[in-house]
Amino acid sequence: MSITSARLALTAGQLAQEKKAYSVCILDLRKLSPVTDFFVICTVDAETQARAVSDHIIEKLKEKGLRPWHTEGYRSSGWVLLDFVDVVVHVFMPRVREFYALEKLWGDAPVQELPDEG
Repeated sequence: MSITSARLALTAGQLAQEKKAYSVCILDLRKLSPVTDFFVICTVDAETQARAVSDHIIEKLKEKGLRPWHTEGYRSSGWVLLDFVDVVVHVFMPRVREFYALEKLWGDAPVQELPDEG
């Protein structure tokens, strides 16, 4: 199944919300970085939730024939990274998200914020 990077980013963000991730945003890096097209950034309140969000995204995208090229942070780091090449998903604990401030680091990127559910 073929899916555009923009659609993959939106789908990953929505899947994160299904497991109660919040403050989900998508940074469009296509004109800023040759490394990836999009960052999907979200926040969770517990390490177990970070793993649940990550597992859910991986499982649901696997059903569409998509698998991450690389994953990092499953072991209590406060930050899980799922690299789907054209889309990189960042699942952060609040303090870690604030510390790395990817939205500020990539401040020139157009941002799509997904409304928090609930």
